[in-house]
Amino acid sequence: MHFATTFKPQNYDLYFDLDRQQKHFFGKTTITGLALTETVWLHQKKLQITEVLVNGQPHAFNLDETKDALYLELGFTGKVTLEITYTAKLTDTMMGIYPSYYELAGQKKQLIGTQFETDAAREAFVCVDEPDAKATFDLAIKFDEQPGEQVLSNMPEKSVSAGVHYFETTPKMSTYLVCFVLGELQSKTTTTTSGIKVGVFSTKAHQPKELDFALDIAKRALDFFEDYYQTPYPLSHSWQVALPDFSAGAMENWGIITYREAYLLLDPDNTTLETKQRVATVIAHELAHQWFGDLVTMKWWDDLWLNESFANMMEYVCIDALEPSWKIWQTFQSTEVPLALNRDALAGVQSIYTPVEDPAEIDALFDSAIVYAKGARMLVMVRALIGDTALRLGLKQYFASHAYGNATGADLWQALTQKTELDLPKIMSTWLNCPGYPVVSVKKIGNDLLLEQRQFFTDPSVTSDQLWPIPLMSNYPELPALMTQKRLILKDYTSLRQKHGSTLQLNVNNNAHFIVAYSPELLGDLLKKSPQTDTLTRFSLLQDLVLLAQAQVISLPQVLELAANFKNDHSQLVTRALLQLLDLLKLFVGSDTTAHDELCTLVVSFTSILKASLSQEPASFSQLDQELIQPLLLKTELYAKVKQVVDEQLYFPPTKTDWAKLPAEIRGVALKNMLVNHNSDACFTEFFKEYQQSVDPSYKVDLRQALTSSPKVAQLTELLANFKDPAVIKPQDLRAWLEEILANPVGQKLAWAWLKQNWNWLEETVGGDMEFTTYITVIGKTLSSPELYADFNTFFEPKLAEPGLAREINLAKHAIFARVNLLKVQQSNVAQALSSLAWYQKHS
Repeated sequence: MHFATTFKPQNYDLYFDLDRQQKHFFGKTTITGLALTETVWLHQKKLQITEVLVNGQPHAFNLDETKDALYLELGFTGKVTLEITYTAKLTDTMMGIYPSYYELAGQKKQLIGTQFETDAAREAFVCVDEPDAKATFDLAIKFDEQPGEQVLSNMPEKSVSAGVHYFETTPKMSTYLVCFVLGELQSKTTTTTSGIKVGVFSTKAHQPKELDFALDIAKRALDFFEDYYQTPYPLSHSWQVALPDFSAGAMENWGIITYREAYLLLDPDNTTLETKQRVATVIAHELAHQWFGDLVTMKWWDDLWLNESFANMMEYVCIDALEPSWKIWQTFQSTEVPLALNRDALAGVQSIYTPVEDPAEIDALFDSAIVYAKGARMLVMVRALIGDTALRLGLKQYFASHAYGNATGADLWQALTQKTELDLPKIMSTWLNCPGYPVVSVKKIGNDLLLEQRQFFTDPSVTSDQLWPIPLMSNYPELPALMTQKRLILKDYTSLRQKHGSTLQLNVNNNAHFIVAYSPELLGDLLKKSPQTDTLTRFSLLQDLVLLAQAQVISLPQVLELAANFKNDHSQLVTRALLQLLDLLKLFVGSDTTAHDELCTLVVSFTSILKASLSQEPASFSQLDQELIQPLLLKTELYAKVKQVVDEQLYFPPTKTDWAKLPAEIRGVALKNMLVNHNSDACFTEFFKEYQQSVDPSYKVDLRQALTSSPKVAQLTELLANFKDPAVIKPQDLRAWLEEILANPVGQKLAWAWLKQNWNWLEETVGGDMEFTTYITVIGKTLSSPELYADFNTFFEPKLAEPGLAREINLAKHAIFARVNLLKVQQSNVAQALSSLAWYQKHS
């Protein structure tokens, strides 16, 4: 039952009195609205309710903890005012109202912040905690305020009286977007072209200059979105607030976006381009939400893609406009596309649109590979089909029709269809409602070409009869725009090949969500021309070959042989794909085997070619590509233990080095080199201490990645022993630590054993968090032996009945099985290929 069918809130008057020392708060919620039935249902969770007034008179109330509910038997319908008084605790779950901890000049301090998405507003105030129960909000906050502290919220502060901070009334919005932050903050502000006040806020533990980059991006992004959407930003300010403890990457609260510090703050004098791109896209993503998600909100969580898929696409549209020299769409291709393709090739994966009711299952919808990455790719496909002008006009109409209200996917397609002749609802229905994606095989039969589609799975034992309306996006206009049938014949290919002067190619620009399996003849023809083709064509060819190898359609040695065609490529996008292929090969070798040494020889061969290209005059690579490739090259050479890199270029005497000041482009690899190749307990201890004392988010990531790469069991055991101490490793960072030790061959069994032993603690600590199921995701991405696969099944089988966990457990199970099976089938072939070293001997 949706509670909004019993009560329609119109206005919330919220009062909070917070005591940080005692970790509790007093609350009073006054709701004006319409009782639609004689019994009204409201959400509450973990609130100690002391009194309920109905139209000013005391009224009996009932609680149903199984539904997070308070219900009132009014005996009438119509307009009513409800007043609920209660107390509650401040918890360390990073949900609801919670403290964020940090140190300043040796003194322990805290901010108070909120995180209400998806269903945690009910932990702060009684409400109808559903996205379509929009209302206005009046907020008043009192707290144990100290000099120099302030309160921020969705709207500007209008007055302070008797220690109570009062804020202006919000527009109509959903409960999960209410937010406030209080404590001692520093800030920098500016104003957009249209007069919106933009601010970036952080604790004073950070250098003021760390706020500059975010302020510039936020201002320009708001200007961009107002123009692109042709719809004014509806609030008077846009605050960007960095919280020391924050589970997700960021949260799009209307007018006050909260961020993990690593996704907002950076040192402008020593930060990699990749980090700048990541911070910029996160900011743009959240600001895109101020329209998509906040001004117009999905009616129910099953249409979450309306929020997240669009914001994920729009972050790239925005940053491409703000920083065209970054070529940010290449980042989309190298990060979002493979994330979506790999996850979506697993049996049992969710579709973009997934019906859901249970709150625990709602949190599981936030799948970064599907609702975010795949959903964004679907919308990129739509943009390519209808054009940017039609998209903008459709969005303008969509916002105008549904502003301050709610919408469904059908509403969006209706708005966009009016600007194009395509039947978007019909085309997109399959893509949104069906999991997975197709592979289109292309082969010659006589003088014709046969195109055939089937669903692609990395597990070759899984099959499906699902068909898609595939936008072929071919370089041959003779093919239809959409392939809707299983098989398609292209007549007289030889003549068409001569006419066009090029081989048939599908999915030009790699915008559509499918892969292509060309026959050896056609693939050979394409590869002969690959040096003259565009970067995306070369990248997508290599991307598809690796996926086909993972599904055992072709062998990895075959992919290695074909990859030689790209050895002299001069783009970071293709180079990154080649390096990812080499990373895949690492699965097949142990650290002390002959195969490992042979893989290192192969790596050195490839990196030698790459370094020669990078040093050419005039430069073969663009400045952008060089800047992005150099750190990747160093990491790859570190794996192969290239002596010049290990002992000279990346070695720094520990007693004489200020590690934080090393150039960011080499710092992470240098720190890792010290622990992998020059390990000492003193160095390990120094790095771990540095991690605990630093407030620089990028530097802390570098330190974490170095520490978790240690080859010593005792050191990894020490790291695991500190996982439960939030003063050492914050709960927000725990998943990253766990994933990296799981990925370390020395640490995999240690980390897996720790997780099994501490699962109950993990559930208690971060179990209410929308990120919780990703702990299972990272296990599925890393375990790779038959023994651990069996152990995974034994451990998680009893947990399949727990709400919100079943889908992720089954997906991880499929991922591990596919990996184990791939190793079993192709291990000897890969070993033989590495032994012969044919790839580099033939093509060096």
